[in-house]
Amino acid sequence: MMPSATRTDARESGVIGLGFATLWRGIREQPRLFALAASGACLYTLTGVASSIVLGEATERIVLPAVRDGHADWPAVAVAAAVIVGVGALRALGMFVRRLAGGTVVFRVQGHYRHRVTRQYLRLPLSWHQRHSTGTLLSNANADVEAAWNPLMPLPFAVGALIMLVTALALLFATDPVLALIGLVVFPTFGWVNLWYGRRVWPLYAGVQRLRGEVSAVAHESFDGALVVKALGREEEETDRFRVHAEELRDAMIRAGRLRGLFDPLMESLPNLGILLVLIVGAVRIRSGAIDVGQLVRVAYLFTLLAFPLRAFGWVFGDLPRAVVGYQRVEAVLTAPSEEPQGTRNLTGPGPAALRLAAVSYAYPDASPDGTAALPGTAAPAGTASPDGASQDDAAGPSARSERPVLSEVSVEVAPGSIVAITGRTGAGKSTLAGMLARLVDPTDGAVLLDGVDLRDLAPGEVSRAVALVPQQAFLFDDTVRANITLGLDVSTEAVWAALRSAQADRFVAALPAGLDTHVGERGTSLSGGQRQRVCLARALVRAPRLLVLDDATASVDPRVEGAILAGLRENAGASTVVVVAQRRSTIALADEVVHLDAGRVIGCGRHVDLLASSPRYAALLTAYEQAARAAGTDAMPDPDLATEAVS
Repeated sequence: MMPSATRTDARESGVIGLGFATLWRGIREQPRLFALAASGACLYTLTGVASSIVLGEATERIVLPAVRDGHADWPAVAVAAAVIVGVGALRALGMFVRRLAGGTVVFRVQGHYRHRVTRQYLRLPLSWHQRHSTGTLLSNANADVEAAWNPLMPLPFAVGALIMLVTALALLFATDPVLALIGLVVFPTFGWVNLWYGRRVWPLYAGVQRLRGEVSAVAHESFDGALVVKALGREEEETDRFRVHAEELRDAMIRAGRLRGLFDPLMESLPNLGILLVLIVGAVRIRSGAIDVGQLVRVAYLFTLLAFPLRAFGWVFGDLPRAVVGYQRVEAVLTAPSEEPQGTRNLTGPGPAALRLAAVSYAYPDASPDGTAALPGTAAPAGTASPDGASQDDAAGPSARSERPVLSEVSVEVAPGSIVAITGRTGAGKSTLAGMLARLVDPTDGAVLLDGVDLRDLAPGEVSRAVALVPQQAFLFDDTVRANITLGLDVSTEAVWAALRSAQADRFVAALPAGLDTHVGERGTSLSGGQRQRVCLARALVRAPRLLVLDDATASVDPRVEGAILAGLRENAGASTVVVVAQRRSTIALADEVVHLDAGRVIGCGRHVDLLASSPRYAALLTAYEQAARAAGTDAMPDPDLATEAVS
């Protein structure tokens, strides 16, 4: 559904006014190229008017005398042919310039806005992205941008047609005012039909663009969850779910197509009706001696020439409703508030950073009752993760979000160069806290301070330069190992290998077919889960962060390999301050201090051995993991809730 502000604008300005205002924005992006395209269109249309004059004169001075005298004046025929060819060549030149420059305008403006949309996506915080489905965001950057600027292609032709229309009307009045009156009837009728069409088709196209986003969202979710769909045999159900949305889009497009199917024939028929009236009235005028045959040929040919340029108006007016809808959806992205204030302060000094959490609290933003997002007609995807990108362990439903905060007055101090482990049951708020340290979300109360500076006061880019977060779910791009580690950072090959050694990934990377230059496939499908996590860890280490945050980032790694990784971090403790979300006793035991979270609150803080002795809940948590793992005969760590229940 379109926002109320948009509906008000539509009522006040009208679809046509909004459409031309949208196109004017595109023209201002490429004014010189558009002027060149419009000049080519004017050359094309004016040479069309000139060709009608040439044909009229040739008919009157060459054709009719040849018919009357029984022989042709061949020198005059040669001159007329040369003039016709010359006019045709100029017309072809105008068409070439119009199409080349006009196409360049459209593609450049679309490319510019795609770039702006994607840059805005990167600027907006993760919490904004989690409120919008991926399919809708793809639709904004592709289908909506195309819809917004497609009318720019025929617009130069329409400008030329307008010049041609004025010139043709002047020529019509100079030739015969009576025949010119037919044009004064046909052309206003053409304009009225365009206005009628625009007002009725605009809401239909609004629905089409909204449903495009929904179809893209369902398709993307199905493709992204292909492993689950295949493993659980959900192909038929997913096909049915997609079919429902696809059929809704089909029906909406058919409704808009029916109206377009009525509009296009009207645009085709109006100039032809004008030609028919000209011939009927012109025959009467010739019989009365008011005009001659050459003048009638000139007028009739003018109407024939006007038929095609007038269709350019139809193309522009026909696409204006879609342009309005597309631009409004794009503008909703471009004007979305960042919700993330930026400061101007910089971090000074090298080495590991001091970290302090001062009474930090966080509650998820309330979801709207219908789950709709900020974009017009956008629905939040089913099963959306928490706004801070936390794992499902920390994610609660909309009702839970409004009942209690995820974190409540968490206060922790981490000395520079130390290792702190954060542990707790499922849903304790561990991943939310880890994301907060990298400023994926800001606390609703309290502050996260790095070297005594609130993260919200730091200048753009300062947090990402000082803090590196390695999430539990490792993501790799469809690129080489080297590119996935550097991500555009200018570092030497030696530094990349050093990071891989620290992440215990150098051996398997060296064994790959092309080593660092091996392509890992989409999302790193050619690597195992543990290998992907180690590459992601190397990605963080190569940046030499002052604060390294590991959100259960070695959960898929063999315990022995994990031990080697953490031992390396322990040996190089002076390089970075390390905060690790962990469940395994071996991981936690390497930490200088352990923070025990439960229901978003700190219920224990201290050395591992001290907490084991003083906190029964902490001891039960770690013991539950180990006993459940031994009972299962595996080193894999089970869900702590289930493990605790099994022990109790």
